[in-house]
Amino acid sequence: MRSYHLQTLGTIDGIVHRDSAPRPEPGPREIVVRVRAVSLNKRDLLILKGTYPLKAVPDVIPVSDGAGEVVAVGEEVTRFAVGDRVMGTYFPNWRDGRITATQFDQPGASLNGMLAEYVRLDQEAAVRVPEHLTWEEAACLPCAGVTAWHALTGGEPLVPGQTVLTLGTGALSLFAVRFAKALGAEVIATTSSAAKADRLKALGADHVVNYVENPEWGAAVRALTGGRGADLVVETNGPDTIEQSMRATALYGQIVLLITGNPRKQGIEISNAAYAASLATIRRVFVGSRAHFETMNRAIALHGIRPVVDRVFDLDDVHEAFRYYESGQAFGKVVIRVA
Repeated sequence: MRSYHLQTLGTIDGIVHRDSAPRPEPGPREIVVRVRAVSLNKRDLLILKGTYPLKAVPDVIPVSDGAGEVVAVGEEVTRFAVGDRVMGTYFPNWRDGRITATQFDQPGASLNGMLAEYVRLDQEAAVRVPEHLTWEEAACLPCAGVTAWHALTGGEPLVPGQTVLTLGTGALSLFAVRFAKALGAEVIATTSSAAKADRLKALGADHVVNYVENPEWGAAVRALTGGRGADLVVETNGPDTIEQSMRATALYGQIVLLITGNPRKQGIEISNAAYAASLATIRRVFVGSRAHFETMNRAIALHGIRPVVDRVFDLDDVHEAFRYYESGQAFGKVVIRVA
């Protein structure tokens, strides 16, 4: 079996290839999955750099997101059969309800991840792939997809006709655009270029605000909503954008805060002028449970939604894939085809 392992922190070259491990065998309630594709997320880079809150165990197999085919099942498995198409969950122990401290383990960090030809999963830690998706598309869902869905559906219900604001063109924001439209919302997106604005509109964004041309883009969002503001903001940049997000939010709006710090700013700051005039709710979301994942998949199947895949690399080109993802050039997901 071919697999990759995080041998040395701090460098992409610290991810090493091995081809001598035996194919895993399932325990009584486990499945073995032949991985077809994986996708990269920001957390994979943070784990590599040693700055992710959940530290990597020695020699861990990286990457949380992947999809593949069940090739073996334990004798007590009831949820899946050989031949089923599945994806692993981001939090294998978080099935439903609120997450607890005992459910924080994640593949690619404290548990072995998906960057291998075969992986062993507990049957409760997998979900079925929507039938219309390719392997590469399915591999994009467990982290960014579920986070975007949870951001939109985990708080006060989003009512059709309300306005959702998304920031930039990261994979999570692109999911939020597609999901918000499927939920009947009007979508305003921000970006830095006309070319990206056209692509956002092609995905369904009703309005796009160029934040380079409009540094006070919160006011531009208010103007587009007749002065009312956005009902829900998917806040993906935290310290750099929270002030304008607050200024863009409706009086009783929701801000879903996903990032709270970066190398330049170790926390968020909101001016008195912006927050004192608001009754908006700020809430945190960290990916989601298996129940969130399965609900999202039903919506994806119903509306025929497909993730945006920027580029697909082969298994021999893992280092190149990580470097390309780290460059920030991608519009959508960076995928590695495993088999």
